[in-house]
Amino acid sequence: MPTTLSSPTQTACYHCGETGEEIIYDEKVFCCNGCQMVYQLLVESNLGNYYELEERPGTSLQKVNKKLEYAYLDLEEVQEELVDFREGGIVRVSMAVPAIHCASCVYLLEHLPQIAEGVKTVTVDFIKRTASFTFWEKEISLRQLAELLTKIGYVPDFSINKKKGNTITGQYSRSQGLKIGLAGFCFGNIMLLSFPEYLVWDRSMLEAYQPFFCWLNFVLALPVLLYCARDYFTSAYHSLQQRIIGIDIPIVIGITALFGRSTYEIFTYTGAGYMDSFTGLIFFLLIGKWYQSKTYQALSFDRDYTSYFPIAVVQMIRDREEQILIKDLKKGAIIKIKNQQIIPADSILVSEEAAVDYSFVTGESEEVIKSKGDKIYAGGRQMGASILVEIQKEVNQSYFIQLWNQDVFVKKGNQALFSKTVDQISHYFTLVILTIAALTAMYWFFYDSSKAVLAATSVLIIACPCALALAAPFALGNMLRVFGKYGLFLKNTAVVEKIGNITDIVFDKTGTLTTNKSASVRFVGTPLSTRQKELIHALIQHSTHPLSQMIRHTLTKYAVDVPIEDYQEVEGMGVSGRYKGELIKIGAAKWTGWIAQLGVKDTYLTSKVYIAFGKQQMGYFSVKKEYRKGLEGVIASLQENQNLHVLSGDNASEKVYLAQYFDHADQLHFNQTPLKKLEYIQRLQSRGKQVMMIGDGLNDAGALQQADVGLAISNDVYSFSPSSDGILEAKIFEQLSSFIQMSKRSLLVIRFSFILSLLYNIIGLSFAVQATLTPLIAAILMPLSSISVVLFVFLGTNWITRKLEHV
Repeated sequence: MPTTLSSPTQTACYHCGETGEEIIYDEKVFCCNGCQMVYQLLVESNLGNYYELEERPGTSLQKVNKKLEYAYLDLEEVQEELVDFREGGIVRVSMAVPAIHCASCVYLLEHLPQIAEGVKTVTVDFIKRTASFTFWEKEISLRQLAELLTKIGYVPDFSINKKKGNTITGQYSRSQGLKIGLAGFCFGNIMLLSFPEYLVWDRSMLEAYQPFFCWLNFVLALPVLLYCARDYFTSAYHSLQQRIIGIDIPIVIGITALFGRSTYEIFTYTGAGYMDSFTGLIFFLLIGKWYQSKTYQALSFDRDYTSYFPIAVVQMIRDREEQILIKDLKKGAIIKIKNQQIIPADSILVSEEAAVDYSFVTGESEEVIKSKGDKIYAGGRQMGASILVEIQKEVNQSYFIQLWNQDVFVKKGNQALFSKTVDQISHYFTLVILTIAALTAMYWFFYDSSKAVLAATSVLIIACPCALALAAPFALGNMLRVFGKYGLFLKNTAVVEKIGNITDIVFDKTGTLTTNKSASVRFVGTPLSTRQKELIHALIQHSTHPLSQMIRHTLTKYAVDVPIEDYQEVEGMGVSGRYKGELIKIGAAKWTGWIAQLGVKDTYLTSKVYIAFGKQQMGYFSVKKEYRKGLEGVIASLQENQNLHVLSGDNASEKVYLAQYFDHADQLHFNQTPLKKLEYIQRLQSRGKQVMMIGDGLNDAGALQQADVGLAISNDVYSFSPSSDGILEAKIFEQLSSFIQMSKRSLLVIRFSFILSLLYNIIGLSFAVQATLTPLIAAILMPLSSISVVLFVFLGTNWITRKLEHV
């Protein structure tokens, strides 16, 4: 469409709302070419509903430095520092975007793939003002991406030191501290200047100096209004734009009423105003806001949880294998990565060849073949035989948290109940408070007009759902940290709540109900030669399956360096590989080609792992497993409140043994494939059940993902299972029932904290409507309510978890 230019005008820009040179495009007015271009991009990309989120949601482009150059982003050494991942033409990079300020910003950035060719995915962290971009390097370069972001008003900030973990949050904290300091300075000085108003009995003594000090108070109050309180006005403005009555709206009305009344009295010489109360109100509101932000930072999964994150790998020390937590890995360490395990840090391949699946990072499941000396990025999954890699960078555990929390692993349609409750209450809370404030003002206007503004303002200030909003995340966050301290590592706070509502628990058997540490292994069939035992050990050492590990321990003395080619592991079936062209298969009977069972009777408590060299069927390993210590007690305690099920890929030989512990033997199912396990859980959920799946994370990925809560139990080798909602250390399996009970009790603590918060608001309002509270006292009580609720949930959750101290 044609674009016409005219003289400067005051018409608001359709995109950003600012004024400037009038540019007409598509019968709409824009303040600059940049805003017009963004609008055109959005419309051509069928994203015109961006403007339905709020009126003029865009960021102004008038102030963007059009000469800003990103040529340095073409330098290889610069990209090496900034890029998180680069493989097969796909690049992943994270950057700070300070201009992110509302829902429309998130919408626009996350829909960038529809605007720009080559951009694959965008994930925005609204709290940290950061975004992660995955793009095709051949279609758009890092420099072009930065230029595009600048053109649409979201200038990226590459000055952040990624190694130190600094984010825009730090800049926000400094700004917040400056506002608190300025408000405190002005409040203190206004209080000093206002002391005569409270202390002098003879009012005639003030007549000569009162106007001067009142004007001085006004001057000191102006920066508090224009700078310190700016965030409240901005938030209220954006809420109104989106047709949402947020909690900041009554606060802004109270601030405006108090400042307006004070200004009126000062300008008309009818009184001294309430500038001390006004500045004190802002000061204590900012302290409350700071406290709330610190509380949420204390719950930060990225910061606190990683110190407990239990992912470990095998490190090679002088040809000897030792397990080591990934957080303790140093640059230069040589580690062994087995089939299906995650590479924990950027590394160099030491082995001759590797096949790496980067689907966790890019969403593309195609394997990438690597040769000796090639770089392998953190987050790739090794597919095939074990490999050795040399660590090049220290592990960034926050990066693993990001992988674990990707959208592909998030269970859809499962918003936490308490989040819904708080959202519903907050929706009506502001309307109710505004109504009460209006009625209060009307009453006092007719009864005692001098108290009308103060009473209404006190109502607006003291009534706040902040304590209500803090209760659930702090209680669940504290439970998450305590659980992590004792061996149950959950993905996020919502999982704690879901555990408290579980009705059915589904167990895998091998590696879950049984332990891998002790087992009796014997071979039944044609005697194996020494060479055959060496080949079996060489093949199964690449697998992390519990049965493979048991057999490997039995054959430790036959550990020799034998090159296995064409290694393959099929979920729920077994492993295979070739030595000098001969195919070796180990696993289930049908996997290895067995048709009839050998004529040797085994007792229950055994599993059979069949062996075949080429077409020669050798026999099977009979693995007599030991069930976990305390299994009988765990089952008994869990059955009191949940229905229990067992899904096993093994045959039914152990059903008789397990039936003595489970109340319902018909809920013990054997010969289950991974698909059958997933379908079984779906059937339970279709009947309205809340299901927890507990497995070893190897053959249960689909079931773990499908369940409302999926826990992967970790044994000798810690396995990273993105499909799970948590990792349970095997050594605290006996405490499983305690964890579930504590989750249930934490929900009670939250309910009581809700009641406490509502009582605070009711009692506070009862005093405010009577005009017995000043706005200053109300501003002091508001953060104190948050502190009291947080203290209550902290003490409550620590009291219900005291039992874990003896684990």
